[in-house]
Order: sequence, then C-alpha cells, then structure tokens
Amino acid sequence: MKYFLIAGEASGDLHAAHLMAALRRKDPEASFRFYGGDHMSAVGGMRLRHYRHLAYMGFIPVLLHLPQILRGMVRCKHDIEAWQPDVVVLVDYPGFNLNIAKFVSRKRLCPVYYYISPKIWAWKEHRIHSIRRYVTRLYSILPFEVDFFERKHGYKICYVGNPTVDEVCAFRQNHHETRESFSLAAGIDPDRPIIALLAGSRRQEIKDNLLRMCQAAAPFAEKGYQLVLAGAPSIPNDYYATLLARLPDGTARPTLVNGMTYRLLAQAEAALVTSGTATLETALFGVPQVVCYYTACGRLVSWLRRRLLKVRYISLVNLVCDAPVVPELVADGMTVPAVRSALGGILHGGSEREAMLEGYRQMTQRLGTPGAPERAAADMVQHLQDS
Repeated sequence: MKYFLIAGEASGDLHAAHLMAALRRKDPEASFRFYGGDHMSAVGGMRLRHYRHLAYMGFIPVLLHLPQILRGMVRCKHDIEAWQPDVVVLVDYPGFNLNIAKFVSRKRLCPVYYYISPKIWAWKEHRIHSIRRYVTRLYSILPFEVDFFERKHGYKICYVGNPTVDEVCAFRQNHHETRESFSLAAGIDPDRPIIALLAGSRRQEIKDNLLRMCQAAAPFAEKGYQLVLAGAPSIPNDYYATLLARLPDGTARPTLVNGMTYRLLAQAEAALVTSGTATLETALFGVPQVVCYYTACGRLVSWLRRRLLKVRYISLVNLVCDAPVVPELVADGMTVPAVRSALGGILHGGSEREAMLEGYRQMTQRLGTPGAPERAAADMVQHLQDS
C-alpha cells in the first residue's frame, strides 16, 4: 500500500520513522512519500520536503514565514493528489496537518489517520470539530487523552502507548557506553559531572532560552560541573556559535554535541530542558530536570496562559502524572535566578532530587510498555485491509 506521511518537526520525524519501519514489517509492499526529516529518509521512500522549511512556531515567526508555509501547504496538497496514496498519515503539527486533513477528506482521496493526536486538551479545543469531520482514525500516545476525547467529546480514539518509551528503551538496551567513551567522543572532561542543556529544536526557542540557561548554570560550572549542549537536528553549529558569543565575558560556555542527545542524557546528572518531547525523554533517562520556556512579552503570555490554556501544566511529565513532578519556569517565570535556584535543588544532594525521581517512576508506569509503533502500524494495516 501507498502511505503519504507528514511530520513537521524533529520529534515528529523520529516518531514517524519508527512508525514507517513498523508499517513495513506489517506490510512488506509498503511504499512511502513524505514531508519529514532525516530519520524518515533513513527508513526509505521519497522525501518531498524537509520539515525545516515548515517548522515555525510563535505568532511573529509564523507571520514572517507565512508565504513559505502557504506555498508548502499548496505543494503538499498537489503531491498527495498526484500520487493518490491509500492513506495519509499525519504526525502531530496540527496547524498544518488539519488543513491537509480537510483537503484530503473533502476531495475524498483516501482515509486520514492521525498519529500523535493534536494537543487540543491544552488549547484550541474547537479543533475537535475538524478532527471529527476530517480524521478517519486518531492514535493517541498520552494516556489521559482517552478520557478527554472519548468521555468529554464522544470521539473514539486508539491509545497505542508512547513511542518515546520505545525509543529510550531501545537505546538503553543497545548502548552501554562508559563515561570515558562518551567524554572522548564529546570532547569533554570525563571526571566532571554534566549538566545537560536541551534548548529546543527550533531557532526561536533556542534564541529565547539558551543564553538564560547558560547564565543560570554558570555558577555550577565554577563549582566543578560542565555544561553540555545538545544540538538540534537541522540547526547549524554557526547558529549556536553566534548566540553563545553574546554571553558576558567569563560566563562558562557549553560544549556543543550533535546527534548525541540520548548519549548525553545517559551520562548527565541534571538537565535544563525546554518544554516538549525532550521533557519526557529526560525523565525516562532518570535525569532530574528544570523545564524552562522563556517567551517575549512574558507577563502578557503568562496572563494569556492562565486564561487560554485548559491545563495546569505544560510539561509532558507533569501532564502524565497530573502533579508538579518537575518545576516549570515559563514566560516571565523563566528568570536566571529562578532557574539557578531550581537547578540547585535537583543536583546530587539537592532537596528536590529524590522526590522527582519517584515521580518519574510513577510516570513510567502510567505510560505503559513499549510497542507503540507496532500497535499503531498493526491497527492501520488491519483497517486499510478491511476498508
């Protein structure tokens, strides 16, 4: 069968790649065309456009790149209609993907499956109407979404487990690296403990958060820690270098590593992490973290957050546990002193470290066992064969 997939960011690219591999195991004749990234390309098929040309977030960046985004949307619709796939599989990225779902459904081209359901429980709940009209089958990776979609909105979904559990478990089973080996590969000191910096996957996130993270962690570097920055896919090293050059003289600069995020988390003592899938990955590696997400116009954003968001938390860890397991420093709450104080509490000997690790254990239980891509692929292939 012919599968057309769309992933609009780094985490979606990774999840979609594992889904594609699982689909190929269930359907040996599977052929793929996709909008995505390097992970999906490694599985095979034809990549029509890289997600870096679509991955913009925030009002101003989206507005500035709106013509490019709209051209990409028009091109995507043309590509789908020209290829006539058996199914379109959407992966998160709802602003773009729900528009595609509407087009495919109205044209009656093929079924639309949505893998990693849009987070409408956080905001834009009205999108349930588009999902109900245009999405044939919805696959959830967060356990609390079942109650939201089925009990609140009467829309049946399929919870398949969380693919990040699969990805982290597979890594930990297949990679047993010593501190010395990692340090040699990363170009760092094997004898100094590591504070990991995961500053986001998009340029705007990195610009807003990285320097504040570095300044918050700088005093700990003076006490013997070393800062290691996980480079995001598709973000060039020059971009990081330009930002880090703005740090005040004397401020410790992190060592940048590329393609080594899981290896870094396996060795880190603590982490500063922007909100997103990275918070879940960090927790599954058992690394205490502070969730940091600075935005411009922080007071206004905080005010809007209290009035527009439908949930109490922004990090996946806290959302899954329905409790404040990790500190969330968001908008005007993401200040250098606040991050520094929270970081001190989760390092070895810190007052918050053990409670956070216990919260991680509860989170892991709620997420369930590995096998999310396999379960989703099996369900997709079965429903396509039955239709």
